Amino acid sequence: MSTERGEQVIDTHYTTVHTLGREKGNKQRELRYMQKDGRFPVVFHKTPGDWSPYLIDIFTTLVEIRWRVMLLLFSLSYILSWLFFGLLYWLIAHVNGDIDNADEDLCVANVRGFTGAFMFSMETQATIGYGFRVTTENCMVAIIVVTVQDVFSCLLDTIVIGIVVAKMASARKRAQTVGFSNCAVVNLRDGVLCLSWRLGDLRGNHILDGVIRAQLVRYVKKPLGFVVISYQDLDIQDRDIVLVTPATIIHKLEPGSPLYTLGPDDLLEGYFEIVVSFTYTGDSTGMLHQTRTSYTPTEIRWGQRFQDMVKPGKKHYKVDYGLFNETSWVSMPFMSAEEYDRRRCPVEGSPLLPSVKSNGHRNTCQVNVDTTEEVMHQTFL
Repeated sequence: MSTERGEQVIDTHYTTVHTLGREKGNKQRELRYMQKDGRFPVVFHKTPGDWSPYLIDIFTTLVEIRWRVMLLLFSLSYILSWLFFGLLYWLIAHVNGDIDNADEDLCVANVRGFTGAFMFSMETQATIGYGFRVTTENCMVAIIVVTVQDVFSCLLDTIVIGIVVAKMASARKRAQTVGFSNCAVVNLRDGVLCLSWRLGDLRGNHILDGVIRAQLVRYVKKPLGFVVISYQDLDIQDRDIVLVTPATIIHKLEPGSPLYTLGPDDLLEGYFEIVVSFTYTGDSTGMLHQTRTSYTPTEIRWGQRFQDMVKPGKKHYKVDYGLFNETSWVSMPFMSAEEYDRRRCPVEGSPLLPSVKSNGHRNTCQVNVDTTEEVMHQTFL
């Protein structure tokens, strides 16, 4: 009878907190500080210099643009350079009279119009070398233009290859194979309420020198529509991680934590996000990467824990990533860490002070906090 009642209480409380939390969050605030994939929905208006910062750091700009835009720009750079030098060759041939005369005193042989000049320009820059259209030693201007075009071709190829390689080796691509869990959970660990989330590497090669960081981001709306954003760091237990198997990141809700007074009911009206990041070095490339995400109040599940996903085998440890985002209910109080600590060992003179038993020369506080046994197992994807 008590188990059925406890199941009904927890199920009703979870449904109220998380269902109403999602509805209220969707109605009042649809915009996140950070998207789940780590991108920030921020657009700058009236920035100093407009386009000058992008032009000054043109290499980074080209690396960050989309592939289709980059391929379009690179194609245009080659085509426009062929047209430009083709126009120069046509002007040289026109001034020297190569178009009308077929004598031996030519600057560029077999160039009779702009089409031929364009073909010669493309063959020169691409080093095709058909051998039909060539410059002669009779015209120093044509030789200088060919030399300039060869040098420009080497520089352009170097830039294009460098940007393509940098874009293919972008840290964002590696970051897509390292992910956080879809939700965070709050449960008891060694008698302390803790906020935790999961981190895993989907690739077989391991990561070196990984550092976890978490921040509490709060935003307050002002009467004129502006938003004031504040940041507070969260202390993480075991910041340095070698991510061989999925790790559970833990933040203890202790005095001094910005979330110490947070309770399950506060998730209904909370306007904050927990921004988490993992900065690491890949052992394959030695490059520095960063994976990040955020958790809103509706993505924090109170009274649940992550399922175990690592099992020992005969020769290997087996990691089941199908359980990466799965949680189950656990017995714990539905109250803030502050209230939980106060009920466990309240201040002397408090009306909630329970009986204190003496144990030699040391007093220990004992109080029964109403919790229920683990009454159900539920999977969330």
